[in-house]
Parts: sequence; C-alpha cells; structure tokens
Amino acid sequence: MSYPIEFQNKAISLRKKGYSIKEIAILLNIAKSTSSLWLRNILLPLRAQERLKQRKILGQYKSIEIARKKRIQQQLYFTSIAKGFLRRISLTPDLCKLCCALIFWCEGSKNNTQVKFTNSDPSLIKVFLDLLRHGFKINESKFRVLMHLHEYHKEERQKVFWNKITKIPLNQFHKSYLKPHTSKRKHLHYPGCITVTYYDARVAKELTTIYNTFAQRGVR
Repeated sequence: MSYPIEFQNKAISLRKKGYSIKEIAILLNIAKSTSSLWLRNILLPLRAQERLKQRKILGQYKSIEIARKKRIQQQLYFTSIAKGFLRRISLTPDLCKLCCALIFWCEGSKNNTQVKFTNSDPSLIKVFLDLLRHGFKINESKFRVLMHLHEYHKEERQKVFWNKITKIPLNQFHKSYLKPHTSKRKHLHYPGCITVTYYDARVAKELTTIYNTFAQRGVR
C-alpha cells in the first residue's frame, strides 16, 4: 500500500522529536513495519534520544505497576479462599495437637525430656504456642525464654516485644545470649531469635510420638 509523501515526512518529523516507531504507527494509522522501514536511517538528535529514554522508563514503570496490581489481586483471591477454608475447620484440641506436632517436627529440638522451639519469626512462635496451649493442659510456670540477640539490639526492648508475642512473663526469661555481630549492616527490623522451652517430658514425648506415628501412617 502506498502513502502520500506527506505521511512519510510527518513520520520523520515525529521521529526527530523523539517519538517511538510504535507511537508513530499509531498516530499515523500505518503498519508498524511501514513506520520502521521509513525511519530506520533517521539519526536522532539528543533531545529526541532523551524523550525515547524517558518513554522507556515510563513503560517499565507501567509494567512494574501492572505486575504489582496483578500480584495484589492474586493475593486477595487466595486470601479469600484461605479464609473460607479455615472457616470450615473446627480447631479441636486433637487438631491443635497434630498441627503443633507437625510444626515441632520441622523446627523443634528432638529432645524427649522437654519441648524446645527456636525461631526468629514472631508469627511462627505465636502460632506454635497457641497450638500448644490449646492442644495440651499447660502449666504456664514451666515456660522459659532465651533470647539470642546481636550487640546492636536493646535487650529490654526485645524482652517487651517477645513478652507480647509469647505471653510468657518477663521473670521467666533467661539472661540473653549476645551473638557477635560480624556483618557491617544492621538488620533494623530483625527481632532476634528466641528459644522457648517448656519443661514437661510427657508433652515432649507425646509431640514426638504424634509426628512419628503420622509420618509412618501417612494420609489415608
């Protein structure tokens, strides 16, 4: 298909102003291949190059924003599914025992004389203790907490933080273990790592037996 020479001149003018091949094709309602053919030998002035650079940055930003919104929509969708799933489940003491045992299997100390659980994730610590308290008859005085902190941590501040997470009284916290800080960077939002110990051999053995028996039996 042939076009008037004015079309080609207009395309060249737009190109020298920094319009992309695709933009020119859209503005002039011509094929992108035609736009590319007309403009392949056009040298761009610095101002045109700068506009194209900015357009590329804008395009990248739009792509990132579209991907971000898509991730948010997917997260909302799966959150809705998870909430519906959890509403259908009754957290009986037996189910709490099983869930607690499986978490203990992954992150707990394999010691049949006490329940020892170490982690730096506040959510995981809280869930484990909630399950333990709902699944077993717990004597709260048997809990102890040992904080593993770096030199840059404020010990008293972290005690208050972990006290709120664990609901274990501060007088049941051991003297903190201060780990040497070898990195040049401070992890400002890192709360430290804690070990929660529950001194009850019966509970420790029951947790271990539950996950071992579950592993041998499998899902039926």
